[in-house]
Amino acid sequence: MPWQQISVTTEERLASDLSELFSELGALSVTYMDAEDQPIYEPDVGEIRIWHNTQVIALYEADVDVVAIKSAVQRRFAAEALSAWHIEDIEDQAWERAWMQYYQPMKFGATLWVCPTGQEYQEPGTVCLTMDPGLAFGTGTHPTTALCLEWLAEHELTDKTVIDYGCGSGILAVAAILLGAKHAYALDIDPQALTASADNALKNNVQNHITCVSPGQLNDITADVVIANILAKPLIELSETILSLLKPGGDLVLSGILNEQNDKVKAAYCEVIHFNPVTSQEDWIRLDGVKQSHHVHPLP
Repeated sequence: MPWQQISVTTEERLASDLSELFSELGALSVTYMDAEDQPIYEPDVGEIRIWHNTQVIALYEADVDVVAIKSAVQRRFAAEALSAWHIEDIEDQAWERAWMQYYQPMKFGATLWVCPTGQEYQEPGTVCLTMDPGLAFGTGTHPTTALCLEWLAEHELTDKTVIDYGCGSGILAVAAILLGAKHAYALDIDPQALTASADNALKNNVQNHITCVSPGQLNDITADVVIANILAKPLIELSETILSLLKPGGDLVLSGILNEQNDKVKAAYCEVIHFNPVTSQEDWIRLDGVKQSHHVHPLP
């Protein structure tokens, strides 16, 4: 089934209102892209930053009246606030073929396969996690996710409780259950991430072992493993919250950290966590260690 895509560029302060209008006019999805080449660095926790000039892209079903939609938008916004209109037909299979060329079955550690639908890999002594690109980040192809999957595949998880903090697609929570964990909590501030995590849990038939929650809904639950694949800044700012979710003797796994951010992130946790040697992949690192029942005195 083909789709119709409408894109238009507007300034930062109007992007959200334009997105809402496209949604009111029946858009199936609305996304933002940089209309120039402006870098966006790490936002504050809970903050969403967009670009000064933002391309707003709305996807509609094929039979929608795109002329009527454009007219409705132009009536709401001043002409000078909108530029670079572009309307095109999108073939349903084009994007599927594109990502399938690059997204192939991947093995993590000795026990975990992550495979797209239709390419599930069966090997004795391993489990297979089915995962396709979707609403939220996380298929295992990025080094930060791969570092976490490798940790899960290399550690004994039988009967343990896991919290996937900043779950994205839910891939880490699903992997933990497939690898033997008793229950996993997939936590995220983004409702789309919780939807994607629930869908992926169902796809892998582990929905009865995963609870999708937003912050504040854990009700004093603590876990044997807390794994957080987010970014260095929120890892530092949320360190007390993340540590409070982990039982003494439990394992902490942190990812989404660049090599040069190692010391700052470690400093936020090192009084409580005894860290193992750093594991790296490309420019990214993973910090993992065990929570002590008393404060650790780091070496100078």
